[in-house]
Amino acid sequence: MITVSPDRFAAQMAYLAQAGYQTVGAAQLSAYLAGGSLPARSIVLTFDDGYLDNWVHAHPVLQRYGFTALCFLVTSWPGDGAPRVHAHSGGELPELLSHHEGDLAIENGEADRTILRWSEIDAMRRAGTFEFHSHTHSHVRWDKVARNREEKCAALRRDLLTARAALETRIGEASDHLCWPQGFYDDDYRQVAREAGFRHFYTCEMGPNVRGAEEADERSIYRLEVRDRPASWLASRLWVHSRPTLSRAYLAVKR
Repeated sequence: MITVSPDRFAAQMAYLAQAGYQTVGAAQLSAYLAGGSLPARSIVLTFDDGYLDNWVHAHPVLQRYGFTALCFLVTSWPGDGAPRVHAHSGGELPELLSHHEGDLAIENGEADRTILRWSEIDAMRRAGTFEFHSHTHSHVRWDKVARNREEKCAALRRDLLTARAALETRIGEASDHLCWPQGFYDDDYRQVAREAGFRHFYTCEMGPNVRGAEEADERSIYRLEVRDRPASWLASRLWVHSRPTLSRAYLAVKR
């Protein structure tokens, strides 16, 4: 549902460039949500989990158009080693697993087969194609595995703080932007995340993101799930969801 082929992704990015869209990063988005302004046709691109195909296929396309994206890393998954070949560097491309195969590889302790290496993360940051933010350290749904609320909150707190420490050690910084694992959150999750220093929470929910009062303590950020469809499909969705009133009406009918 949320996997896009390399050719379709390239076509979608080409459309954005031709239509005059420009990508913005987490800091610019934060400033906008706090009441600031953004240029017309600003867009935020996000990728979850840190899959190898972000390096092999997305990175060179983003570099071609001068775009940047946000990647939410599960910090226990990346490994060490030299950067692998990507689509524009020449040489034989690494094997890319399907989403299901990748999940199995991670479960079997073979995350390197499907997840970015820290060397690739560093290269993407230097190129300006990706920023990296937290998607927790383990990607575990603690509400499903903890025996009680106290255990759930304690485990989530450790998970968030461990991820923050890993990002600070590996890339030198950790922001207040967090993507909820598997899209789940509840009041406890939000409270623990606030206490761990996070203020911007990326959801799997669709809807318009509009400017709010500067004193707001936290912000939920809504996202459009991009399908493996032609660029014209993406253009139509952006037209709808860049108009808050129309977006809300569309989503109400769809629900």
